[in-house]
Amino acid sequence: MTEKPRWADPTILEWVQFLLNSYRHWTGQELIERQGSLAQEGERLFSAPFAVVSHGIEEDPVLNYGNLIALRLWEMEWPEFTRTPSRLTTEPMNWMERESMLHRAATEGFIPDYKGVRITRSGQRFLVERATVWNVMDHHQNRLGQAASFSTWRVLHPPEGKG
Repeated sequence: MTEKPRWADPTILEWVQFLLNSYRHWTGQELIERQGSLAQEGERLFSAPFAVVSHGIEEDPVLNYGNLIALRLWEMEWPEFTRTPSRLTTEPMNWMERESMLHRAATEGFIPDYKGVRITRSGQRFLVERATVWNVMDHHQNRLGQAASFSTWRVLHPPEGKG
């Protein structure tokens, strides 16, 4: 018997709907083509040609979704990714900047043009460009977390003599 993909779990499919509906609410656009069953939309988002990540609203928010591009980019499998505090996607020296960006998104609803450095599990740094960051809400407009999507990034190589 084949194991069901993580994105096909009913809890994840519900989260995907919150992601998609919230993205449409804030931006007025669709993140992916919205047609077919919830499972089809879940698979479409997981397989999208751009990164999508999200975290909850815990005091130290933990990643709760990453599509295939995001998992590959951060060099993690689903179980590890979804146990990772989202602050660990950046280096400690960038935590204040990240917090400022998340606060701005929380206040404004979304940011259409975020740019920032992120770090993979192995320590590789990459620059995210033109990311959209948005608040994820339920059907009653209660804030559930935040998400980001981007299709442009580039690997940052360490300066000469550093690594």
